[in-house]
Amino acid sequence: MKLHKLLTIAGLSLSAGLFSCQRQLDEVTPQTSLNQQLALADPNAAMTLYTGIYASLRGYHSTLVNLGEMRSEIWADGLFTESEDTGLKQYWSHNISAVNVPAGNWGGFYTLIDRINTVIKLFPQAPLADAQRKAALAEMYGLRAYVYFTLLRTWGGVPITTEPVSAVNSLTDLYRERAKPEEVLALIKSDIDQSLTLFAGNNAFTAKRVYWNRAATLTLKGDVYLWSGTLMGGGNADLTAAKTALEEVKAMPALGLQAAYADVFDPTKETNNREIIFALSFEKNEATQGAYGSFLVNTTQAGTLVLDPGTSTAATVSSAYPYVAGASRVGLSQALITRLNNPNDRRMRVTFRTMHRTTAGNPVAGILLTKFIGRVDAGTQLYDNDFPIYRYADVLLLLAEANTKLGNDPSADINAIRARAYGTGYTPYTNGSQQANMDAVLDENLREFIAEGKRWFALRRAGNAYVFKNVSQIYLPPSQPFKLQLPVSVSMLNTDPKLTQTPGY
Repeated sequence: MKLHKLLTIAGLSLSAGLFSCQRQLDEVTPQTSLNQQLALADPNAAMTLYTGIYASLRGYHSTLVNLGEMRSEIWADGLFTESEDTGLKQYWSHNISAVNVPAGNWGGFYTLIDRINTVIKLFPQAPLADAQRKAALAEMYGLRAYVYFTLLRTWGGVPITTEPVSAVNSLTDLYRERAKPEEVLALIKSDIDQSLTLFAGNNAFTAKRVYWNRAATLTLKGDVYLWSGTLMGGGNADLTAAKTALEEVKAMPALGLQAAYADVFDPTKETNNREIIFALSFEKNEATQGAYGSFLVNTTQAGTLVLDPGTSTAATVSSAYPYVAGASRVGLSQALITRLNNPNDRRMRVTFRTMHRTTAGNPVAGILLTKFIGRVDAGTQLYDNDFPIYRYADVLLLLAEANTKLGNDPSADINAIRARAYGTGYTPYTNGSQQANMDAVLDENLREFIAEGKRWFALRRAGNAYVFKNVSQIYLPPSQPFKLQLPVSVSMLNTDPKLTQTPGY
């Protein structure tokens, strides 16, 4: 049951998708626009708006990775075999100023926000069953909170808009001043509350967890309240609220750690994957990942580089991964490769493979990111791994962080992560000082979430001291704390007279 129509929404062109009875994202195909009146009269048209949000959100995959990870220490000064990806270098080298701005135009997120606002505006009057309407609205409020939280963490105060753009009579209609960070935080918390109210205690998941759900809202609440409790004056009250929300998610029977780390990301094991809370869906004949092209290797070099040299499993990259094609333009530094390559840590071989040259001593040439490398399908490499926004491991480490900041013992949740990573012979973590506990949480965060867009935000959430401790002070000196947030471009300031620059720039 698909809707095949071109629709119009008050002259505003929006990307969206088609809705199917099975709520499958592989049946979402782009349309040119959506008509407000039809959405209010036809339930299929209304659900077209709703389903299109998820197709749109998937398009921000690269942006989420770049904003959430590329400014951390993970990819700084890495080894690579081709010309360097200068766009990604701008992030990790913090070569950022008012005239050298990454993620311009607020990362494009206001297009997505407008689409979410449209659903929130129309669905209370849409011809849908009450339960279906409330569930969809619960998801939309959760997603809007997540998007605004991403904006808050990246730019601080940003413009707030909660109404869809239905008509533009003049450019002045589009001018928006930046709200104070506290005002953005208040909207985020309000949307979280509204989402939880509308979910009304329903903890159900779809088989493929690619739709926002109550557990995602609670995990987001833990994330947000940890941020505000640490960085925005919320103190122990917010930290306690984070702990309570995360403990509720931890106790949900449908969730838990996968026994094998590799199974979290296996594209053939996405249905009822108990570790996934919410993920972006990538599927054959629908959409595949493209965020990691510079983290791979080109086909010519693949035949000249070797994996595991000097062992019984030594093989050229081309023989181990015959259909992988990309570029090696960003990578891990030798120091980080050495730090991470603990042979007992099962996460590392899933996450990346170290490529060596065949010259004397087999020096390291670079790494091949394998966590999201997909699978072979009909003689091609199919990059169809879903991308987790939140998973159960997030809950455990966020909860360990909350307990650390509240002065409690975080070792149980740290050790749950370590037990899966190292197996039965792992070395348990023992509760220590608050700083030692936070360092342990961040070390597991580093190893657990490489390439998942988490590390920069984790360091920021831990506190400024942890950012400057882990990120090279050559690139981000403590004397320039304003660089923890991104600027807006001069062209944006010139276009919108109500905008002001990020403080410090």
